Amino acid sequence: MRTTVGIVGAGPAGLLLARLLHVAGIDCVVLESRDRAYVEHRQRAGILEQGTVDVLRAAGAGERMDRVGLRHDGIELRFAGRRHRVDFPALTGGRSVTVYAQTEVCKDLIALQLAQGGPLLFEAEALAVEDADTDRPRVHFRHEGVEDVLECDYVVGCDGFWGVARKAVPAGTARVFERTYPFGWLGILADVPPSHDELVYARHERGFALLSMRSPSVSRLYLQVPQDTDPRAWADEEIWDELTRRFATDDDWRLERGPITQKSVTPMRSYVHEPMRHGRLFLAGDAAHIVPPTGAKGLNLAVGDVVTFARALTHQRRTGSPALLDAYSQTCLRRVWQAERFSYDMTTLLHPDPGATPFEGRLQLARLERIASSRAAETDLAEGYTGFAFD
Repeated sequence: MRTTVGIVGAGPAGLLLARLLHVAGIDCVVLESRDRAYVEHRQRAGILEQGTVDVLRAAGAGERMDRVGLRHDGIELRFAGRRHRVDFPALTGGRSVTVYAQTEVCKDLIALQLAQGGPLLFEAEALAVEDADTDRPRVHFRHEGVEDVLECDYVVGCDGFWGVARKAVPAGTARVFERTYPFGWLGILADVPPSHDELVYARHERGFALLSMRSPSVSRLYLQVPQDTDPRAWADEEIWDELTRRFATDDDWRLERGPITQKSVTPMRSYVHEPMRHGRLFLAGDAAHIVPPTGAKGLNLAVGDVVTFARALTHQRRTGSPALLDAYSQTCLRRVWQAERFSYDMTTLLHPDPGATPFEGRLQLARLERIASSRAAETDLAEGYTGFAFD
């Protein structure tokens, strides 16, 4: 099998890249190890930055997002019983975010790819990426029990941290930067309308809590818990009781309860792989970087990566110049490190560290007070949350 761009992984990054290449008239093949049902129901991110929304619309993948997605013009911070709303459009010149689950983005892009794009092979396990440092890289894969080879001009690894793409970069040619946080998130889906019309980020002495949503009738909520927590150890009522404590305010706001349909624990990590390119192998999304979910940056960073690659390859096709492809890693990493910085700031702002001193706890409150009383500090948060430019 032969194509211009071999894409490993059909998460939102791989699927969007396939769409962008199709619009640009560049052929590609997408290999995904899981089946379609798994990809379309894998619960992950739910916040789309303004730039991601704009890209999906421009790619012809925004119709259902615009119809059922929930535009949010701000978030609420809670601390010491207080509530403070951050108004995104007022602070950023009109930018906002949209609540639209990764599962829905994938459904939209899969439908478009199957109807209009090149091959999208589910249950096609990539086994290895070879010859990345030549002009004919290859992806060995297994599909329907038969091993095959995909010959490409370029390979883009959108297959996550554990995928084969990152492992194809020779040892000693890359640097890794990482941090593991001593806590995780216990996340739930609940069949109950959200108790607030925007996301609520709560800093409490007992731990962080987040109120989010998937739709007007489904709530998504999180609790800071020890890193090794088993979600089955938490009874439903225990979860609601703890959420109620952490979201408590000095007014009459109350948290609505409902049936919990899903529980899981998300670890908290920061990770960057430099460079994001080896020869004609380009890493995108979690294959190259991971952020703690506090800043809602993971999916949006992956979108930025594939937008950068698609623009660079289109430029090379149009002008003959490889300059933008050669600059891929440097271009992406400028945005990646800003997102890592923002996600780290949000995480350390809102999560009490189990080993923190009382002094450090008071510093957290002082930082929150600064955001609530300074337009400059509030603007920095709003600009980071609504997203950094796709260069």
